[in-house]
Amino acid sequence: MAYRLLIDPPEHPDVSNGYLDLLDEMPAGEKNTGPIQALWASRLGSLFYDNAQLVARRLLTAWQEPTEWLNLPVGGVALDVGSGPGNVTAGLGRAVGPGGLALGVDISEPMLARAVAAHAGPNVGFLRADAQRLPLQDESVDAVVSVAMLQLIPEPATALAEMVRVLRSGRRLAVMVPTAGAAANFSRFLPNFGAHLFDDDQLADTLEELGVASVRTKMIGTVQWVRGRKP
Repeated sequence: MAYRLLIDPPEHPDVSNGYLDLLDEMPAGEKNTGPIQALWASRLGSLFYDNAQLVARRLLTAWQEPTEWLNLPVGGVALDVGSGPGNVTAGLGRAVGPGGLALGVDISEPMLARAVAAHAGPNVGFLRADAQRLPLQDESVDAVVSVAMLQLIPEPATALAEMVRVLRSGRRLAVMVPTAGAAANFSRFLPNFGAHLFDDDQLADTLEELGVASVRTKMIGTVQWVRGRKP
């Protein structure tokens, strides 16, 4: 079912690890790279990233379950960008039901392996791909969620534009990131290592610039949920 949603389905799909690996299909110059990403790809960095993401996603989604607001249609398609251990993806799968599809996208092979082992099923699947170049067709999904991911990639605005691109008209997205508030203004004086600090309005402003309607923000301690609807 996921295969028909792809922009350019590979002739020989690699699903040997339980997920569809599309990252190696991309030219090297187009991949999500940078000092932070190189660290995550290292053995030690991957161990730290995977465990930090596992804890963060379980704790933060326990405070607010994103599927509650998305108004997912039964039988629809939902996308979890930066799916990590797959717990949010699995929740999306329960929401769309047996006739629907929940897809998780991540770049971390160890994290995808963990997600596949714990949550893959008839209507829950995973892709290894770059959030800045989602491999899905325009307006192919009914909801998009991203939890604790955008701060870790070189071009967050590009990833947001991709989420909006693949979302169907009238459907909703929800994004969660740590926020630094006014202190984020100082980050522009620091070298760009591929990680970002967001102020309270940055993501909402970006989504509005992308044409997203009904943009709302909600602060929970030092994290922020931003949500909106594609007209």
